[in-house]
Amino acid sequence: MVMTDLNFEVSGKYQERKVWKPFNKVIVAPNERVAEERTFAVIGSKHHLLRCFIKINTITQVNGE
Repeated sequence: MVMTDLNFEVSGKYQERKVWKPFNKVIVAPNERVAEERTFAVIGSKHHLLRCFIKINTITQVNGE
């Protein structure tokens, strides 16, 4: 069985200096759970945040690139 990666649009918010800022990211992953984990990793490493400061609202699969 071959797993193909899908595109997921992940939207939510993250806290930076007591202000919640919105984000929208397109993440390539085999399923929604992995897309969620990759979102935590990308935003957490870019902004030096723990997971408790990142809130994911929606994860939707998108077609195309």
